[in-house]
Amino acid sequence: MRVGVVGLGTMGAGIAQVAVTAGDEVVGREVSDELAERGRATIERYLNRGVDKGRMSDMERDAALGRLSLTTRLGDLADCDLVIEAVLEERALKREVFAELDRVCRPDAVLATNTSALSVAEIAEATQRPERVVGMHFFNPAPVLPLVEIVRAPKSSDAAVRTAYEWAERAGKQPVNCNDTPGFIVNRILIPLLNDCVRVLDEADVRPEDMDKAMTNGAGWPMGPCALIDLIGVDVHVHASEALHGKLREERMAPPERLARMQEEGRLGRKSGRGFYEY
Repeated sequence: MRVGVVGLGTMGAGIAQVAVTAGDEVVGREVSDELAERGRATIERYLNRGVDKGRMSDMERDAALGRLSLTTRLGDLADCDLVIEAVLEERALKREVFAELDRVCRPDAVLATNTSALSVAEIAEATQRPERVVGMHFFNPAPVLPLVEIVRAPKSSDAAVRTAYEWAERAGKQPVNCNDTPGFIVNRILIPLLNDCVRVLDEADVRPEDMDKAMTNGAGWPMGPCALIDLIGVDVHVHASEALHGKLREERMAPPERLARMQEEGRLGRKSGRGFYEY
């Protein structure tokens, strides 16, 4: 299969890595050559780690990288069977990308958005063929976490949903089907739960270390909530919280004041070197 990935940031590069590792020819599109090469370097770095850990050979790494081509033109995705969009989480930008993909891609190509919080239906409305648009919500880091939420919008066809699901399975993922509701499955549950944990830090005067120790040892979480938010990115979590709160108007969905302050101070978690913890 020929797969297009639009956007080679953290998520897009991870998705492209999943695809080339699965044996697909991948066209990665970025807005500049510099960003495209940065995405390729990210993929190569993680593939090299796979070689170092004995998960793949030098030959397999080189073959995977050889299946990746880069472009700055959406038109170069015209021959792709599946295109996965992973640009910034901005509704207007995603709709603009999908309108152009709808124009340049083959009529039978499936167009998927990796949005974590926006309506797939609203993105699909920017196209002339909304039946071929689905959600494919990967989790960060995409090459490591197995879950992919396959999101059916009201006009998504059975064929498009099946294509996305079967591709995810073939790529070694654990896909689940869900409908286009705010937050889909995981974020609808996880975001208010993480917000509750952050509010308890202040309301009960609990240290992040103790919160994480309590939830890993008492609730069986593989990672504590504070460490998880640091991994996700405070800004990403706040953005998703605001989107869910805007749709559902449930108070637990709104980002806690503590996270808003951390975002303003640039304490975004691992990517900035400091969040709840220092990195």
